[in-house]
Amino acid sequence: MKTVVSVSQGSSEEDYELETEFLGHDVRIVRVGTDGSLDRADALLDSIQGQADAIGLSMVHDHYQVGRERVEHPDTARLEARVAEKPVTTGARLRGILQEWAVRHTQTELGHFFDNARVLLLNGQAGYRVARALAEHTDNIRFADPYLDFGIPRFLTSLEQLETYTRLTAPLTFHRATARAIRALQHSALYRLGERLVETSLAGAVRDAHVIVATVADLAALTPDDLDGKTVITSRVTDAVLDWMRARRVAMVVDYSPWLAGRPVGTNVLEALMSAVLGRMPEQLGPDDFLDVIQRLGMTPRILYPNGYRRVNRFAFVIHPLSQQYLTKTPPLDWIARVSPAPVMNLVEKAVAYTPPFLYSKVSGIRSPTGDEVEGWLITVGGTPREIMAHGPEFTYRRLLAAARLAKRLGAQIMGLGAFTKVVGDAGLTVAKRAPLPITTGNSYSASGALWAAHEAARRIGRVHLAEDGRIAGKAMVVGATGAIGSVCARLLAKAVSEIYLVAPETAKLLALQESIGQETPGATVHVAATTDRDIGDMDMIVTATSGAGKRILDIMKVKPGCVITDVARPLDIPPEDVAKRPDVLVIESGEIQLPGEARMKDIGLPPGIAYACLAETIVLALAGRFENFTLGRNIEWEKVREIYKLGLKHGMKLASVSGVNGVFTDEDFERVRTLAEEAARARAAG
Repeated sequence: MKTVVSVSQGSSEEDYELETEFLGHDVRIVRVGTDGSLDRADALLDSIQGQADAIGLSMVHDHYQVGRERVEHPDTARLEARVAEKPVTTGARLRGILQEWAVRHTQTELGHFFDNARVLLLNGQAGYRVARALAEHTDNIRFADPYLDFGIPRFLTSLEQLETYTRLTAPLTFHRATARAIRALQHSALYRLGERLVETSLAGAVRDAHVIVATVADLAALTPDDLDGKTVITSRVTDAVLDWMRARRVAMVVDYSPWLAGRPVGTNVLEALMSAVLGRMPEQLGPDDFLDVIQRLGMTPRILYPNGYRRVNRFAFVIHPLSQQYLTKTPPLDWIARVSPAPVMNLVEKAVAYTPPFLYSKVSGIRSPTGDEVEGWLITVGGTPREIMAHGPEFTYRRLLAAARLAKRLGAQIMGLGAFTKVVGDAGLTVAKRAPLPITTGNSYSASGALWAAHEAARRIGRVHLAEDGRIAGKAMVVGATGAIGSVCARLLAKAVSEIYLVAPETAKLLALQESIGQETPGATVHVAATTDRDIGDMDMIVTATSGAGKRILDIMKVKPGCVITDVARPLDIPPEDVAKRPDVLVIESGEIQLPGEARMKDIGLPPGIAYACLAETIVLALAGRFENFTLGRNIEWEKVREIYKLGLKHGMKLASVSGVNGVFTDEDFERVRTLAEEAARARAAG
């Protein structure tokens, strides 16, 4: 039987002894803690060499390989020197493999998990392999080595900085006289005063991080508020450690430690076992040896959820002021509006269009029934619609790309474009090509939300009912049916309404669309026409989706009482003055979405927990982990409209409200339209 002894600088209370099988050999493992005493470790190594076939050194500093710099720790070298002829190892090589694999396994298993994540390594030198793997997916990496080594409130922000820091400070860190001087400084009153500021800085870095790489011992001082919602990459996660993580509301733990005989063991133990069983010194072990052991033991990094499945993804969404009035709601411009005449505000409006994007609000508390969560950021670009349209597309592209760079630094994995930013130029295509993260305009869910709202409005007015096949027993018209949004609406309405009427001046396209819908929705009744004049008076629902830009596309006075008109065109097809002429008709602009969970963000002009559909699309994609360019350009794919609707239902999205030109419709508004429609219908019948 081969015997491996692990000499640890850790607590002797965690000592154990076990016998098990390893690579077909019976082995005995003994762990002995020395409670941080190098002298005890020296004496122990002298006494056990005759009994052990190989020796592991645990909870000591590895000889770090950081870039081209190899740093030998004097305490570890001292202990290694006590062992004359037996294999002795810290397990550094296997640890590096398992650390790197933990990152790659998690990224593969969960998909895009580390994209743009803000990562904090408490000891970058020990976690260099982890950092290198993470750097393939995010630039947002910070190293706390200056704080841990010298108490300096500075963070390293790249692998290159870590490598330079290691090269310059290793002699100071490990030199005994310098180490004594540092310890003396750390006991001084001046240092303790400064340390409070440093700890605040470190605590802030912890709170800002999405992923923390650290040993369990290094995490001990952190509070539940520090660790709430974080992902922790660490090792030796026992049941007791998992309970500790649970109490601190850690969202996810990635444990890269190997397990043997039903318990986590140090990589020093496993490397020592390999040396003992294979009869080689640790430096003689090759990549194939490590691969063989990893595969034969079935060692896979563990992804653990201390409080049940909980994944926190991240998004950003771009907003902008819709008028001068919106400018006055944001400090420091709010006071200017109270004292400035109109000409001054015109100048302010022009000046603000040139300001860099800035963070308007953090978004939190959004939680899907699946256990997925998102946090996000609303980023403001300064241009009002008037200023956006007064400049060429490149003007807005530059500001959106600056917003995308800010979103990436914040940790967003996808960014949505709101209001006029999504219609400028080629509607997101150019921005998506240049941006450092995926982009969506939200138009798919906007179309879905508008139809969702129309269906709900028709139901509440009560002028239509469901047929036996589940469709609305009525007639629906799509004006501008051959356009990008119009064709999507037509395809979806064909599945929901008994008869649909497609209107557009492009005859051949109309016939092709009619044919296509017939193939997609067998049994659908589809009529086509070049104008609205012939059939508009019989419609229960109308969708307008033209690019008329102010041209009158229908005569609202000919519309049937109680008709629900959904205007999805931007600019709107139906002007407010036309809407006012028919109080017995409901004209809808959009449907707002109730977000799942308890959403928290600054005021965006809607009640708490309610979002515009374009923002909701970005949130749905983040909840689903769909970090991809989704809705771009002016040609909306109807399959994506259907897909985002289904994804929204899966993640708990609900239709919150129906809005028109004067804002959200109330119960009284629906009742008023219903009553007026009944009166008008009776009057028409009597006349």
